Amino acid sequence: MPAQTTLAVHELMEAHEILNFKTVCLIKSKMMQGLVFDKDLKALLEKDVRQSLQDIRDLQHLYAKLQIQ
Repeated sequence: MPAQTTLAVHELMEAHEILNFKTVCLIKSKMMQGLVFDKDLKALLEKDVRQSLQDIRDLQHLYAKLQIQ
């Protein structure tokens, strides 16, 4: 993979929408953790939080390499 990736403006906007979506998912899962008493559901929410955090970090890392076409 090249050091920098070139995206068209609409592709950059789609990546931004994905980042926003993952952020909303993270917030929702974190808030729901305090309301859930079922251990299995709580574990699933914790897993979702970890995965969302990783996805957000990956997208932020990608943003650092992007150029707009």
